[in-house]
Amino acid sequence: MVITHHSLVNVVELSSSDDLEIPRARGIHRAVSKSRDFELVQLLRNVNTSSGRVEVIVAEVECHGVPPHNAVGINFRERIALVVPEDSARLVDVLALRKDFPVLMHQNQGGSGEIVSLCLYFEPSVSVNRTWTPENFLRRIQWWMEMSSKGELHPASQPVEHLFFASKYELILPWNLPALRAEASQGFLIERTEDRTDGGFTCSLLPRANLSDRGDLTLVELILSPVVHGFVELDPLNLGQLVDLFGRRHVDLLNELKEVLRARVATGQGSSEASDHKGTVILVRTPICRAEGEPPTRVAHRAFLVPKGGYALGEALGVLMLHEHKYYDSIGTTIGVDVESARFSAWRELPVFALDVLKRNDGAAARAQSGISSAGPDGVLIGAGSLGSALINMWGRAGWGHWTVIDKDHVKPHNLSRHTAFDAQIGLPKATAVAHLHQCAVGGASEVRAICADATDFANGEVRSVLEGASLIIDVSTTLEYPRAASGMAEFARHVSAFITPGGNAAVLLVEDASRSLRLRTLESQYYRAVIQQDWGEGHLGGDFGSFWSGASCRDISMVMPYSSILGAASTLAEQIPRAVVEDGAVIRIWQRDRMSGAVSAHDVPAAQESSTVLGDLELFIDEGVEAQLRLLREQAFPNETGGVLLGYYDFNQGVVVVVAGLPAPPDSKATPSSFSRGVEGLLASVSEASRRTGGVVGYIGEWHSHPPGHSAAPSRDDMLQLAHLALGMDSDGLPAVQLIVGEDDVRITQGVAR
Repeated sequence: MVITHHSLVNVVELSSSDDLEIPRARGIHRAVSKSRDFELVQLLRNVNTSSGRVEVIVAEVECHGVPPHNAVGINFRERIALVVPEDSARLVDVLALRKDFPVLMHQNQGGSGEIVSLCLYFEPSVSVNRTWTPENFLRRIQWWMEMSSKGELHPASQPVEHLFFASKYELILPWNLPALRAEASQGFLIERTEDRTDGGFTCSLLPRANLSDRGDLTLVELILSPVVHGFVELDPLNLGQLVDLFGRRHVDLLNELKEVLRARVATGQGSSEASDHKGTVILVRTPICRAEGEPPTRVAHRAFLVPKGGYALGEALGVLMLHEHKYYDSIGTTIGVDVESARFSAWRELPVFALDVLKRNDGAAARAQSGISSAGPDGVLIGAGSLGSALINMWGRAGWGHWTVIDKDHVKPHNLSRHTAFDAQIGLPKATAVAHLHQCAVGGASEVRAICADATDFANGEVRSVLEGASLIIDVSTTLEYPRAASGMAEFARHVSAFITPGGNAAVLLVEDASRSLRLRTLESQYYRAVIQQDWGEGHLGGDFGSFWSGASCRDISMVMPYSSILGAASTLAEQIPRAVVEDGAVIRIWQRDRMSGAVSAHDVPAAQESSTVLGDLELFIDEGVEAQLRLLREQAFPNETGGVLLGYYDFNQGVVVVVAGLPAPPDSKATPSSFSRGVEGLLASVSEASRRTGGVVGYIGEWHSHPPGHSAAPSRDDMLQLAHLALGMDSDGLPAVQLIVGEDDVRITQGVAR
């Protein structure tokens, strides 16, 4: 069998390697001369240097890993041309010169009877050049031949190849293009940006509600027949090359284009020459199959810009005619045209600019790019301040959740130091500002509803409606009002509370369980207990930078905190909240950051069930964690009684008193098996430290003591006297006193009020 090879054009032969001037060409020549698998055939240099000097090394390569008589059709010995450009930033091109070299995947150009360029690398040229040497370049050629001959270069698990290489020109499609196409009255316009610094430009396909609106470019959409994936095509330079390119793949693009252009002119009616556009964008949709007869696995989109309006292009193709400044369908007119004449073959030379086709993200695409599987909740975000605006920005871009944001505040100048809002939004409601920014980020793929109102105003019909209709409610309001008020609303959905500590060095996450048996109220108190009792709580709520006056009012005080602290904590919470709410259990989790090193440590606090009892006008809440600790202190004191101070807080807005913890007996206390008298040594310091660690929230609310083994928590005469004494002491602050007794099997809580 005679093997014939392509001849290269516009080249001259060099007499020896001494004539090579390009350093890479000299290096490749040395590597070829040293290799036992490569044999030098010819050295060439291009004659036309308008596109830069090029030197060519023609060689025969032997590939011992190529199976004999392989189904692909690669020979053990192949002739190749190594085309070395003077520009070292460009890769060396490898051409297979055998005329019947097979058309395969991972080829830069090809087709029956054409020179084939091998696609050796998957990485961009700048990455390849970082470690490129002539020797490993030659081995890469052999690897390509061997893998292709075995059908292993493009495994079945890898997506089918694109039809074309990347272009510096782009067409951006709407995220909801199928839905827009389905609207019969919906038209489209194409807007083009100014040229970019890289010489490219971007066009956007936009819907137009008013058909009188005009863009600069005509849109023509073509849905072509399926093709089998294979080599990647170089972009055509003119319309003739584009038609021929698809023709080689057995697709008649020309007739498809003619029919669409002809349909733009109604039969018997003309379209004004003045209404034509400056150019035409041909948007081609091509289904791609992995093999002949298989269903398509993807649809390739490619666009081609022709610098002629749609009517003028139709005239150039012979399907439209221009008469008295109007275009008409040429079929059926009294003026005949010969589309094969010289006049109507000029269309082949019309220049074509290939455009990459990109699509704006919808929610699914955003989630896929963000590694999120769930579409998220129909959620309500309480608070659109620094943390809230950062979270809604991150979740919106990631496509997680459909959100209503409630906030009663507006954007002030000082907010811009750590808020996503912009200068032009000063004075807008914060909820409205974040909704606008969300729209700018996602282009309508989802919508944030803004409500400018007090979220604790449950009498507000709009507020109550969204709170009752949500599947998840996240509070980032930075105040205690909403989470405590919502804890009393059984009809609301599961709640999450998240906040950043005043110094910006920690983020806190409280998540109710799915059944809401553990409300934010008890998770808050259990978090305080951990802050008081754990080592990490010592500086947890301290270390702030201070405060500043943001206005003239005595209430216009704001914390000093860098935006980096907000974003660091927000990033953690934005990732962790979606993970936490897919589980049914309650969560108390703290992320503590070391400001000097940047190290972050996470602390989990087990959540305990709570119980309540009515004490006069107040409802007292206590969790099993408090009771367990008090029982342990009781057992450790056996056979004597023991006791100490109760820590907690009152909230008269909600009509509650919450027990947070009990302190152990001071060392100067006196205890016997039948009596206990609490001492005072170190007590004031302990209570003050608890208040300091919790930012002044937790303080003294009463006393606790135990009864000996075998005895219940029923109060004795001495206990009643103690309660009266407590009530008188607390009356100076206008607060009721709480007495808690731990018995053998029960706990008794009593309130004392001075009369």
